[in-house]
This record gives sequence, structure tokens and C-alpha cells, in this order.
Amino acid sequence: MTDQAHGTESDIPGKPTAASRTTLSHIMTHNDTNLLGTVHGGVIMKLVDDAAGAVAGRHSGGPAVTASMDEMAFLEPVRVGDLVHVKAQVNWVGRTSMEIGVRVLAERWNESTPAQQVGSAYLVFAAVDADGKPRTVPPVIPGNDRDRRRYQEAQIRRQHRLARRRAIKELRAQNPDPSSSPSGDGGSDGN
Repeated sequence: MTDQAHGTESDIPGKPTAASRTTLSHIMTHNDTNLLGTVHGGVIMKLVDDAAGAVAGRHSGGPAVTASMDEMAFLEPVRVGDLVHVKAQVNWVGRTSMEIGVRVLAERWNESTPAQQVGSAYLVFAAVDADGKPRTVPPVIPGNDRDRRRYQEAQIRRQHRLARRRAIKELRAQNPDPSSSPSGDGGSDGN
């Protein structure tokens, strides 16, 4: 995906960050636990993907698919009974893709303390049409200093993703090994 950032050439009017920001809340149950008795990381990741997908769809005005997830950080365990809030917003927009930032907070069911951050992630979504082809998305208009900082940080993450992809392609071109592929590596990072 060679997605270029919007410049002044965009014909689509921009949308403010706040227009698509969303919060998804969910109470954790015994069905969500892992072998250690805390909520399974995959359950949290699903909630993160759901919230980010809602934001991407709202911002782009139609379907959007997950292209990548990076920097998923689990800061504290989530327990049964916790009320989990997944807060997501568009941080950056290219021509057809969007970076969505997500914060995960948990309120302990048996404590009267404020929700604490238990995780965070950055996801890249690609807007697609009915045939699954990439489609152009509106630019994002950061609404305040925090949104502007997030936009700039997202540009840095994008540059790192692209540089990593180039370096891996170059290495594979120099050292082809068609007989083996490490676990989980289908030869592409999905971008």
C-alpha cells in the first residue's frame, strides 16, 4: 500500500478528529478469561479492533479493513467484572489508509477508583469499496494540540513502518530462501 499523505490536492473535504471518535464499553465475564484467570489478551485485541474499525468506517464514510496493528501494549491485567472502555480516534490519514489510536481503560468492579489505562494500540485501516478495492478517504483535521501531536507521532510511526518494510524486502531480495518461512510469516506484512 503506497499511501501518500493528503496535501492540498484533495477534493474531499476534511473531517475533524472528534467527528469519528468513539468509545466501546464492555463488562468482562468468565468467558473472557485465560488460564491465569485474567482476561485473555485476544479478547482485548478484538475489542480494540472493533472500536478502531468503527472509527475508520465513520471517518471514511464506508467499509474499512484492518491492514495492520502495531504497538499493542498491555499495561495492567483486566479481570472478570471489570468494565472496559476502549477509546479510539483517527490520528492520521493518507490517501486510502488511516491510523487509528486506541486507549484501553478498565474500571474495577469492586473499587470506587477512576478507570485506569490498561492498554494501548495503533492500527492501520484501509478504506475499501464494494469490490474490496482501495478508496480515497477524507483528510483528518486535528482539533486541538493533543490531536496535532498525535498526527505528528502517527507520521513518524508510518515512516518507520515503511522503512521496516523496505529493509525486509531488500534483505529478502539479497538472501532469498524459498524453502523456509518462519512461523507466522507468509512473506508479507499485510501492508
